[in-house]
Amino acid sequence: PEPPEGGWGWVVMLAAMWCNGAVFGIQNSCGVLFVSMLRLFGSSEDKQMAFKTAWVSSLSMGMVFFCSPVVSIFTDLFGCRKVAVTGAAVGLVGLLSSSFVSTIEPLYFTYGILFACGCSFAYQPSLVILGHYFKKRLGLVNGIVTAGSSLFTVSLPFLLRVLIDSVDLFNTLRVLCILMFVLFLAGFTYKPLVPNTKDKEGGKKGKFKLPPAKKLCNFSVFKVLSYRIWAFGIPAALFGYFVPYVHLMKHVKERFGGSVPEEVLLLCLGITSGVGRLVFGRVADYIPGAKKIYLQVASFFFIGLMSMMIPLCNVFGALVAVCLFMGLFDGCFICIMAPIAFELVGAQDVSQAIGFLLGLMSVPMTVGPPIAGLLRDKLGTYDVAFYLAGVPPLIGGAILCFIPWVHERQKLKERAKPVDGETTEKMLENESTLVSDTTEKPVKELDSGF
Repeated sequence: PEPPEGGWGWVVMLAAMWCNGAVFGIQNSCGVLFVSMLRLFGSSEDKQMAFKTAWVSSLSMGMVFFCSPVVSIFTDLFGCRKVAVTGAAVGLVGLLSSSFVSTIEPLYFTYGILFACGCSFAYQPSLVILGHYFKKRLGLVNGIVTAGSSLFTVSLPFLLRVLIDSVDLFNTLRVLCILMFVLFLAGFTYKPLVPNTKDKEGGKKGKFKLPPAKKLCNFSVFKVLSYRIWAFGIPAALFGYFVPYVHLMKHVKERFGGSVPEEVLLLCLGITSGVGRLVFGRVADYIPGAKKIYLQVASFFFIGLMSMMIPLCNVFGALVAVCLFMGLFDGCFICIMAPIAFELVGAQDVSQAIGFLLGLMSVPMTVGPPIAGLLRDKLGTYDVAFYLAGVPPLIGGAILCFIPWVHERQKLKERAKPVDGETTEKMLENESTLVSDTTEKPVKELDSGF
């Protein structure tokens, strides 16, 4: 059915916006939680505490993306509503159980895996369901929904700091459970307008049978060369992407002491990221085809450059400027993921294409922050870690430059392919019917004349 372009869709949009905000607001505010965990679980004897603690946040962010291919399959099978509600419930259990630990190690499972897996299962259906209700306004709605994470990223660090100072880390995690409970309720608004695989295969009374594995895991997207370059170029660029979100708060404390409000940096990242999503999302509509990829190339170039400039900032104001630029191009990178996937693989395979890409992104996003923490433990400073974090985005951006050229060549080859037998037969049938119609017409006219 044609999307209604509104109606109940506006309620769905608000629910999806809350989902983006709750999931990525908590994930992007991990720098505040990281400092609190170091203070609570750390000791002067443990020389690898930054390395160990960084695993909690990086595991959590990595698992959100790692589960994406599996979430795509479950969403196709059971629909957006069931998957989103179940995911929010699992995330709520994971976050609540994280508030009862006494050492850092259990957090690897409760926060890094259980909470993050729940977030992943709640997050992806929030993007899929938008296509049920919007088509012409999908770009605008997608921009508003993804801007939800920016709004939460702006406000949560200040709230977390106040809560941690007044009621400690564990009670703060319990307060955050309220966000997940609202997310659980929001999932019930995802009323499907397109039948899922279970309904298609089994019907209402029939017995449900799992469709073939080829339908569930559509690896055919990897046959597209331009998609293969994209799917491996972006993860290559992301080894240093999440490092500032985890370690920037600690770096500021070491560099400037407690005299500066370090949460302002996350505020800057959040505000300009939201602006970037709205502005560059609109700009991408005017860039034809696969050339949209050049926006991602530019965003990776500036993200890498800004990461390298963090250690050079000896004045807090300079660090604020760096974070403003970094947030702007972070928003650019995120908002045009779906449009690029659509250009490279087409509308039919776009869901699986995004799922596989997010799964591949999980590895570098998980590994980067602990390596940065290890370098800090060994060298006593974050300078080298931030310099190295800026290198992968530059390399990944260089790889992505080849995609428009490769994609154009692919399109030319497809146009040059000979028409297959079935299509030829249909063309001949159409031609014969046209000929017969034109010959019959004058005969009928002659008959009617006599």
